[in-house]
Amino acid sequence: MSDLTPLARFGGSLATDLRDVTSDPEALDSNGWWAVIADFEGGLRCARFGDVRPAPVPRPVPGRWQGPAPAAWTSSLDHAAYTEGVRRIRTSIAAGDVYQANLCRVLTAPLPDPEPSASDIDQLTALLARGNPAPYAGTVRLPAHGIEIATASPELYLRRDGYTVESGPIKGTGRTEADLLEKDHAENVMITDLVRNDLGRVCAPGSITVPALCAVEPHPGLVHLVSTVRGELAEAGGSGRGGWARLLAGTFPPGSVTGAPKSSALRIIGELETASRGPYCGGIGWVDADRGTAELAVGIRTFWIERDGAAPPVLRFGTGAGITWGSDPEQEWQETELKASRLLAVASGGYETRGPAPDTVTVRPRTAP
Repeated sequence: MSDLTPLARFGGSLATDLRDVTSDPEALDSNGWWAVIADFEGGLRCARFGDVRPAPVPRPVPGRWQGPAPAAWTSSLDHAAYTEGVRRIRTSIAAGDVYQANLCRVLTAPLPDPEPSASDIDQLTALLARGNPAPYAGTVRLPAHGIEIATASPELYLRRDGYTVESGPIKGTGRTEADLLEKDHAENVMITDLVRNDLGRVCAPGSITVPALCAVEPHPGLVHLVSTVRGELAEAGGSGRGGWARLLAGTFPPGSVTGAPKSSALRIIGELETASRGPYCGGIGWVDADRGTAELAVGIRTFWIERDGAAPPVLRFGTGAGITWGSDPEQEWQETELKASRLLAVASGGYETRGPAPDTVTVRPRTAP
């Protein structure tokens, strides 16, 4: 039995005193402050907490996070399988089946100590805050429900303030702004249009705007192209606080981690990927039902722990890239490496407590399903 208490940590706030856990999205229209975890495959957990207060991310405590060995990471798709997947997506694009698809792989490493106190996911959040700070970083720790997640997401899935809803799709990644290609800008515009369409399903006609298109945003070790899409929810009941089931149904999974058209991209993802994404590429964040506000991140740059009493616990992390006709298979593989390397180094070694994280960690192909 874990001695770790339930908590959630987002945006400078700490939530404790767990009151309720449900998979019903309509609970988000009731009352209270909720942590939300939506798996890419459609599973939803909403946890209501009774005590929410400002609190900084804690400093790392020696011994409370014993990460995997740097050489222990394996990948659901090795180099050959991933680059072949890129080629198959390009074939589908040439056939007119899809315009863009996001191809991902899940990295896995065993944790060296099975005791939960030696792998406190909130301590991994503390390490990430110093080694890879991110605008939508957070923790959800619900040991009794099998949820231990730390995200360093740079991407906004949904922000809500009453009727106003906003999304911030990311497409285009490079080490520096000079690395961004015409292909990256075209891909961002394509996915921004898809997000406009998704929000258009739930927003009032004519209310969708794009305040920013292809803005360059720096993050530790890389830069992204980020756009902003905003709309006004169609009025339902007059409160401006309802309709979470409809909002999630109309926009999930996030367009930036699926592709366009979304239905075709999801089919191709199902054919090519060999591991479930889980919280990776899902939605992770919070909803304040009393105030009608919310902020959910796209669950990228996200770690999660899976524990099974009959086996050592494992740490998982996902990485991927958007594939278009202009994609080069080797460059797309390298993009997935770039996105993962710094964070794996933080999780494996806690280097940020002693200085900057190293740039790379070697990932071996996975040898078993």
